[in-house]
Formats: sequence, structure tokens, C-alpha cells
Amino acid sequence: MSVIVSDAGFKPDDWDYDFIALEDLPANHAGPVLSIDLPSDADPNTLSNRLAEIDMIRIDFPSFADGRGFTIARRLRLMGFEGRLRAKGHVIADQYAMARRSGFDDVEIDEDLARRQPENQWRDRAGWQTHDYQSRLRG
Repeated sequence: MSVIVSDAGFKPDDWDYDFIALEDLPANHAGPVLSIDLPSDADPNTLSNRLAEIDMIRIDFPSFADGRGFTIARRLRLMGFEGRLRAKGHVIADQYAMARRSGFDDVEIDEDLARRQPENQWRDRAGWQTHDYQSRLRG
């Protein structure tokens, strides 16, 4: 079971659709919703002509020390992706603000990590829009 982290804290997963692996992405999607699992080593440019039809992209974080997912999220947003972006895997509470600034809407963690880093640790980083070095420099 997974725990979803948002700016409001922990919540149950409200996404009721299956995720398709990038390599299994059909040429034409006939379903009502398209959600894709993207590995941390994927090139987001492979989706450039399909972004408008994708509702959610979930990007894998195989390790908390692997920041490639942040770069992928930022690139997808700069390419014009307006759907939902979710980080999944080994993202820690200290990285939540960076995840949000990179373009993620939420983070999916396992129950074990949620026990080790309880909800208050994640909510403490929910002020990601104002608590960054650029805001302090401007202030």
C-alpha cells in the first residue's frame, strides 16, 4: 500500500487508473485516461508529441540520492505538460520542496517510509513556495 504526500499532508491515493510502462505505450490510446510510469533514465522528449493526451505521469525515484526525476519533471513542465506529475519511490521529506518546485503535484511513498518520516515532517516542507533561498535573497 502506498501513501500519497501533498501540501496538506498524507492522503489516500485518489488515482483509480492503471499506469502503463513507457515501453508499452500504445501508438493510439483509445481509453478515457492515460497514465504512464516513467523510469528515472527516460528521455522526456520521447513523449513530446503525446503530452496533450497524457493525464498523469509517475516518475520513479530508485534512490533518494538519484535526482534525475527532478530534472525529468522540470523538463516535462517546460515542454508544456499540464497533467498531473507524481514522484514515486525513494523521495524523502527533505526533498519534498524540491519535488514541488520541479513540477511534481504529489509524491507516492511506501508505508515503511511514512512510518520513519511521519506526516508532520512532510507538512513542515509544504511552504515550498516561500521558503527557498531565492525568496530570502529577494526579501
